[in-house]
Amino acid sequence: MRFRLASVLATLILLAGAAWVAGSSSAISVSAAPQYSSATPSAASVVKTRTYVSLEPVPAGKEFQAAVVVEIAHGFHMNSNKPSDQYLIPTTLTAQVPAGFKVLDTIYPAGRLEKFSFSPNKPLDVYTGSVVLRLRLSVQPDAQVGAATIPMTLRYQACNDSACLPPVKVPVNVKFEIAAAGTAARAVHAEIFSAASPKN
Repeated sequence: MRFRLASVLATLILLAGAAWVAGSSSAISVSAAPQYSSATPSAASVVKTRTYVSLEPVPAGKEFQAAVVVEIAHGFHMNSNKPSDQYLIPTTLTAQVPAGFKVLDTIYPAGRLEKFSFSPNKPLDVYTGSVVLRLRLSVQPDAQVGAATIPMTLRYQACNDSACLPPVKVPVNVKFEIAAAGTAARAVHAEIFSAASPKN
């Protein structure tokens, strides 16, 4: 009887010890796992873009404009096209125009001078909120009629009041219809394209 009782007690002790070791191992593995924060967004996610063209359709042989509306997340800014210092990365919009198109001008809005905790004594020329970047383009008279796409690259560096994200290049596509030369076209999106061009 004593032998059986001792055997049972020994088995219980062994089971309790195994359970404790397993629990300890689990706790150690959890506490040792690296903790990642999702508070910092990716550079590309800080900005949202929408694209527009000034004519509908775009007749071959005509000049028109394309616009990229840039929505910057609340609490973030990006340098204007003419930043306050040479070491700062300017915001640029570059078109990879296909055959039959030509870029006549790129129109950037003026930035706004703001102070930040990392530059308390010198305001920086930045974009915040919503900004419109525009391109003046021309299409050749012999351009192919139909759907057209102009690929563009938006380059910027987004920062908040305490840190900057890595510079990023975001692809943007402007899509529209080309009509035959002489086709009547109507002006569209006047709220975007009627704004006066800034003086350079």
